Amino acid sequence: MTFDASIWIWLPLAVAITLALIGKKRAAFTTLAVALFGAWFEARLSIIGLFVTVLGFAIASQVLRNKGFKKYLALAVTITWSLSMALHWLPGFSNLLVLDKVQTGPASIPFTMYLNLDKPLILFALLLAFPGLLGKAKSVEWGVLVKPLLVLASLLPIAVLSGGLEYELSLPSWWWLFLLNNLLLTCVAEEAIFRGFIQQEISKQLGWKIGLIIASILFGIAHLAGGWQLIVFAAIAGACYGMAFYLTGRLWVAVLVHFVFNFMHLIFFTYPIAIS
Repeated sequence: MTFDASIWIWLPLAVAITLALIGKKRAAFTTLAVALFGAWFEARLSIIGLFVTVLGFAIASQVLRNKGFKKYLALAVTITWSLSMALHWLPGFSNLLVLDKVQTGPASIPFTMYLNLDKPLILFALLLAFPGLLGKAKSVEWGVLVKPLLVLASLLPIAVLSGGLEYELSLPSWWWLFLLNNLLLTCVAEEAIFRGFIQQEISKQLGWKIGLIIASILFGIAHLAGGWQLIVFAAIAGACYGMAFYLTGRLWVAVLVHFVFNFMHLIFFTYPIAIS
């Protein structure tokens, strides 16, 4: 692990994300402002990056305030901005390298991990554009919810049978850092995009089944760099996350299910994949 003094700025960012997920919008944005100021002070966010962030938020806030062409233009820019932040294409951000070519075990390939500043900001932009992003809580039918969770639990063993993974029990010293990063900086942003936004908005127009299918396929395609097998597995996993969201009406449930799946992968299997 490698750290520097600027790591503290991810604490208020994590708090802001947590507040946003539980519906404390004003407190979330206030805490986010502290994180962004700290990032600028620690040279992790340049003036250009701050401008990119504020501009993205300002445009996202116009989605609800306008109709017709202006509304769709603001929506298109917000989506483009969000995808660009997810892919780290926009300038002005200096994400912190914390794990450099580490292995969870001897059978796992080395991987690198950053604490990102840009990707987590997607949640806040989408909240400005879509106040219903977090979902509308439903009474949970546990007997129904367990079915997609069982499908999800079967995916990693199936990946072993197909040769993509191997069983490898490990708990690396940096597990807590992976936990915080994966839960709050990765899973939250991905679920906000694919379940909170894409699945919900398509469901409003075409029904929940079509919304679930399209969001899951797009989630699979987002893993294109990992090859066709990962695309298929990610799409199925995405459908399970989507069902967890649909059946509970709570985005945080989809985030939690997504994270638990990733953490089980880290502990019980080769991560991210096995050495071929």
